[in-house]
Formats: sequence, C-alpha cells, structure tokens
Amino acid sequence: MDNYSQIFHGTAFTSGEEKEVIILKDHLFCVDEKGMIQNVVAPEDDLYDTIIQEQEGKERFHRLKKGQYILPGFVDLHIHAPQWAQSGTALDLPLNDWLHTYTFPLESRFSDINFAEEVYSDLVATLLANGTTTALYFATIHKEASFLLAEICAKKGQRGLVGKVVADDPEQNPAYYRDPDTKTALAETEEFIVAVKELAKATKQGVYPVVTPRFIPSCSDEALQGLGELAAKYDTHIQSHCSESDWEHSYVKERFHKNDAFALHGFGLLQEKSVMAHCNFLEDDDVDLFAKTGTAIGHCPLSNAYFANGVIPISRFSKNGVEIGLGTDISAGATPSLYDNAKQAVISSRMLEDGVDTTLPPDKRGVADSRLTMNEAFYYATAGGGESLSLPVGRLEKDYAWDVQIVDTKAKENKLPIFDANEDLYDIFQKIMYHVKPVNIAEVWVQGEKVVSR
Repeated sequence: MDNYSQIFHGTAFTSGEEKEVIILKDHLFCVDEKGMIQNVVAPEDDLYDTIIQEQEGKERFHRLKKGQYILPGFVDLHIHAPQWAQSGTALDLPLNDWLHTYTFPLESRFSDINFAEEVYSDLVATLLANGTTTALYFATIHKEASFLLAEICAKKGQRGLVGKVVADDPEQNPAYYRDPDTKTALAETEEFIVAVKELAKATKQGVYPVVTPRFIPSCSDEALQGLGELAAKYDTHIQSHCSESDWEHSYVKERFHKNDAFALHGFGLLQEKSVMAHCNFLEDDDVDLFAKTGTAIGHCPLSNAYFANGVIPISRFSKNGVEIGLGTDISAGATPSLYDNAKQAVISSRMLEDGVDTTLPPDKRGVADSRLTMNEAFYYATAGGGESLSLPVGRLEKDYAWDVQIVDTKAKENKLPIFDANEDLYDIFQKIMYHVKPVNIAEVWVQGEKVVSR
C-alpha cells in the first residue's frame, strides 16, 4: 500500500452504460502518485478492513463526512472562454445581432493580455468550483492570450484543452476581429500547438492544444485545409461548430453543395479526437459519418434553447453510435454549471418528445422516443465527455484519473431535501443532480491534487 498517495473512503456515484448509474457504497478509492486510480475496494473485498486498519489516521487517508458523496469531475465539451465576460447578457437578441453587438467586440479585446488574464483566471476558478475538472475551450484569434489560457489551466490544476480560434474569411468576419490572412492564421496556430505541447510536459493533469476553426462560415477553404493538416501532423484534438442553426446549415450547403459534416470531413477535421458543438441539424448520413469517424457531439442544451432554432434529437444520435458529451457553451449558455445543463438536457428532450405546438393533436405534436433520463445526462457530463476526448477521465474505476467532486448534501447554505437517514441512495443521487450548487461542492480534485476546498 506504500504506492498509494491518497486513499478515500466513502460512497460514490459513477456511470456504467449510458442509462446506468453505479452506486459504490462505502468503497475505498486508492490513488497513486500520478493521480490515477489504482484500486477500488468494496467492503466485501479481503483487503478492505486491512487497508482501513493500517491507513486510518494517516494524512493520506480521507474519510468522507456524513452526507458527503463522491462524483466524477465534470467534462465540459464547449466553452467560449472570452465570453465569460458577457455571460448573461442580451440573450434575447437574434444570434447575428448578439454576435456583432456584443460577442465579436468583446473577443477583440483579448489582444490586451491583462484583460485576458483577469477574465480567464476568474473563469477557470469558477468552473473548478462548479465541479468541472476537464474543459474544452475556444479562446480567441490572439495567440498570446490563447496560450495564457493554457498556462492558467496548468497553474490552477484544471485539465484544459485550448484552441486558438481561426477566423480568416474577410467576407464573414468583421474587419476589427479576424486573422490578418490565412498564412498568418496557420503559422500562429502551429506556433501555439508547439508551445502548448511544451507546457504540457510540466503539467501533471495535462493541457492540450486544439485545432479550432470557429466554424466553416468564418474560414477560407485554404485555412480549413491547413488546419486539417496541422491536426494530423501534431495529432491534436479538433473542435468547431457543426450544423448549429438553420443559417449555418444552409450556408454550408450553398457554399459546398454538401452538408456541414461532409464538408468538415473533406478537410480532415472529423476524426476520433474531434468534438463538434451543437449539431442540431445533422441528417442521417451525417450521423453515420460521425459514428464512423469517432467524432463526438458537444451537446449544449441551454445554449440551443436560445440560438439553435430547434431541439437536437440526442437520443436518436446516441442510439446510432455517436459519442455525446455536455457543454455549457458559455456565454450563449448563461451558466458555468453542467448540473444546470444536465437538467436542461432532460427538459429539452421531453419537450421534443411531447412537442410544443398545442394546436396539433398529441400524436402529431412531438418526436417519439426522444426523452433522456437524468442517468444519461449524468453520463454525458462525465464518462461520455471523457470518451469524446479519448482521455481516461469521467469514471471512478481503475486506470482513470482521480478527477472528482466531493458533494456535501448538508451544506448549511444549501441543504438538500434529504430527511430519511435510510433514504435510497439512487434517490439521493437524483437529488444531487437536481439541487447541487457550488456551495455544496466541498472539494474538487484533479489528477490526485486538491484544487478546490471550501
């Protein structure tokens, strides 16, 4: 047992299959010096009593308090990091007005490295406090500020996947906020990739560069082709938006005479380490292509409710073999909480199944077999996110990173409605998913290191 750097004793919830929540009651979780789970010991295992007798009272032994539970850290698959500075602003506007009146002017300010540091430091700390241990970020077109975001993730202990945004098309991007030309966009992207890979060598939890065309309408053909080649050269993750809205879906069809998914694939941008945000308007062939290439969907239910023009049929896409994770889409989604987005995923799916137009009869109003359970939403926020990124995160089992949030259901600022000492543990799990706020998250650990403590 000397190879364990931390041992935790308590009850935990983790995902099995998509609809399955596994309850690990009074288990021991043994974590090595690299921050990886080396052993999960059940009360009936031979080693259980021995480990407790030998380790209890030592600094590395952590026994959870009554009312505390362990959940995997959340994996957020879609965040516009600079937009944290406008979160909760003007979400009643049409998308194009919102972008040009608020978003693009704000993102252009990240040429100011001091402003970038203030916003990014606050965002990373806020996400960690909300239980998000792994985050996939869009930064801005600015190489220096984008690298600063990776440095802040490394310093604060979050597993950050960061992309310097490319938006070089002069017809689709405002003059005050775009890459000066395609050659510069690609050269700075490559420099960014190399710098983040070097930073990662000294970062225990990992930081990762991400090839990031903002979306097809923002980029020239040459930029898209060059980004696909850079992703292949350096084996990086890839992120973009795909078929988010009626406008985007139609624009790509008109420009390329094919759907967004196939256009992206033609540039080498759909592969096992690709995450595409939104994807509301994928057609059957697009879904098959996502499944075949291993491309994941970053599902952003709150953001979609504001700007996507429809409810994505996540249940159908998942049944067809597409990997799914959850995203906040700060700031089109006005909350840093994946708890909030898990709830909205369930709500939106029920609205899709039941329909919203009450002038239609019930049998014509909705889309059958669309609803999600909270179990599935929890899976997407944890294990599904980890699988989408091809990283060993999001599960509480051997050979996964010790990325966890310790939830205190008895926090006096937000005591959960649990009154029966013998309440069913699955019911407690559901109450956690529906009621937890940051004040309930007593500790957050990433790669075996404590990064939040209340």
